[in-house]
This record gives sequence, structure tokens and C-alpha cells, in this order.
Amino acid sequence: MAENQRLGKGLAALISSEKISNSSGAYNENFDITKISPNPYQPRMHINPEELIEIADSIKEHGIIQPLIITKDEGSDRYFLIAGERRYRASQLAGLKTVPVVIKDASPQQMLELALIENIQRQDLNPLEEAVAFKQLQEEFNLTQSAIAKKVGLSRVAITNKIRLLGLPEEVKEAVLNEKLSEGHARALLGITDQSSLVAAASIVMRRGLSVRETEQMVRKINYGRTTSKQTDEDVMKYISDVAKRLSSRIGYTAQITKLSNGGKIVIRYNSTKELDDIVKKMGV
Repeated sequence: MAENQRLGKGLAALISSEKISNSSGAYNENFDITKISPNPYQPRMHINPEELIEIADSIKEHGIIQPLIITKDEGSDRYFLIAGERRYRASQLAGLKTVPVVIKDASPQQMLELALIENIQRQDLNPLEEAVAFKQLQEEFNLTQSAIAKKVGLSRVAITNKIRLLGLPEEVKEAVLNEKLSEGHARALLGITDQSSLVAAASIVMRRGLSVRETEQMVRKINYGRTTSKQTDEDVMKYISDVAKRLSSRIGYTAQITKLSNGGKIVIRYNSTKELDDIVKKMGV
């Protein structure tokens, strides 16, 4: 299946649809690059410098084949970039004074949507970058996950799973952003609820080069061990409580049993020497 089919509407279809009020746009072959500012809603967090150098070298030799898409900043003579972040940066790196552009009217939401869709179609975004963009569409522009899924051609479950990545500890998110951990690894690690254990597990995954399947197996073992330990503690406390009740009933005085790190202690309350003598006799001491 073609990538554009998988994603539903392609970027070109979105640009020419009713989502952009000025559907025809205005083409300018030699637009002053200094008037263009980066897209404030650009979902990309990182671009490989070596990749930019390669694009800049290509631009020097062949020029920019695909124009940048920009929108006018109301109230000033500035323009914001909608799509073409890498081409824009590479053009600056190549020392271009002018670039070909298509000028479109776009709202902040559309600026994020189009930048997001372009990057997804090119498979340029890291899963964490996608998650941040989806979360922004959800919270800042009040879109449901189903609506987001429809716009970018993914399932609602896929959107949910990507947004869940934002719940990872910062150290693990950094590893995903730097591509030391894949989305599959990160999703598997989310099965660990304790944050410190999750970080430790992520370190093991990276150090040993575990596959996603091996990571899932490790997470199951970690969770099984924690569940077993918790169940064991609960059983011990129930046993101690039962023994305290039986002892209190046997001697006729309140007995308390406290579990310590090693063993425990039994405390029997009495109010007089006579009661102490009574306790001693009942215990056969």
C-alpha cells in the first residue's frame, strides 16, 4: 500500500482543501528568505546536522525543487513557515537569499496539522515528537484522539499509544528522542509502573541490545516478581494479625505483634503487677 494511501489525505490534498481558506495560494519563485520565520508549531525537535549539510549541498547543485509553504503573520511583514523545515534550514545553510514559496492562509491549528502531516508522510518524526504534536492538538486545539487519527490517517489506538509515551521518565524520553530506544521498546517499558524500575529496565535494554520481544518478557518478569512480593507481604501481615487475635483470646489481655525488618516483637499490655502475674501464670512461665 502506498504511503499516501495509508495516511489517507496527502499533504497536497490538505493544502488544496477547505482547511485552507485561500485554496489557490500565491506562488513566488524568488521570495526573500529573511522574511520567513520558523513554524512556532513545528513538531520536529531535532534535525541531524549531517542531513542538513547533504540537503544544502543538493540545493547548491540543483536548487529547491519543491517550494516552501508559508503563511502571512497578520500585523507585520513577517511570514511563518508551514511546511518545509529542512529545506528552509538547508537553504539558509547554503547561503540562499531567495527561495520558491507558496503563500497560504492558515490558522495556528492548520500550521501544526500541516507540519505534522508532512513529517509523518516523510517518516521524519521521532515517535516522541509525534506524541508532543498529538498532545498539543488535543489540549491546545481541543481535538479528540479520533479526530486527530482521522486527520493524519492513523488509528485512534495508534494516537493513544503515542501520547502514552509522554508518561515516560525524562531519561527514557531522551533515549527515545535520540533513537537509542524504539517506540516498541518504549511502549513495552510503559508496563512498569514504578518510575525508578522503568529507568533501570531501559538501561538494561540499551546496554544488552534487547529486542522488543525480549523487553516485553523482561517487563513481565519484573511485574510478576513485584506482584509475588506484594502478595507474600499481604499473607504475612494477615498471619500476624490472626496470631495476635488468638494470643489475646488465649491470655485475656491485648497482644500486639509488630513485624520488623528481621523478625518482629510481641507486646502485651497490663495495668498492674497482679495482671502481670496473671499473664505469667497463663503462659506457664
